Amino acid sequence: MDYHINESEYRLMDILWDVEPVNSMELVGLCREGLGWKKSTTYTILRSLGEKQIVRNENAIVRTLVSRGQIQRQESREFLEKKFRGSLPAFIAAFLQEEKLTKKEARELQELINQASEEGEE
Repeated sequence: MDYHINESEYRLMDILWDVEPVNSMELVGLCREGLGWKKSTTYTILRSLGEKQIVRNENAIVRTLVSRGQIQRQESREFLEKKFRGSLPAFIAAFLQEEKLTKKEARELQELINQASEEGEE
């Protein structure tokens, strides 16, 4: 399933993933503190996410229906398609032209590549 969320919706989800299940009034407070939002803003965005079946708000308890990983994977694929014609190597090459990896980051990336390669062979 495709989940299309905007930046504001993602920001609310980022809080929600960390604290769910949460009372909706507590969520309003967290959004006020962390994002500077008014109660009406939080409820408008929460309602939008509910309509998209990304969250459920039952009896003033809010829960996510979609994981952080699901959203991140979809957004990553969309970004690669839109900006790099779906090419992960092209993205990494562009990124590394301006950035340097630490040895730890390079090891972590190599481990991810090794895992993906091993899984692809099976």
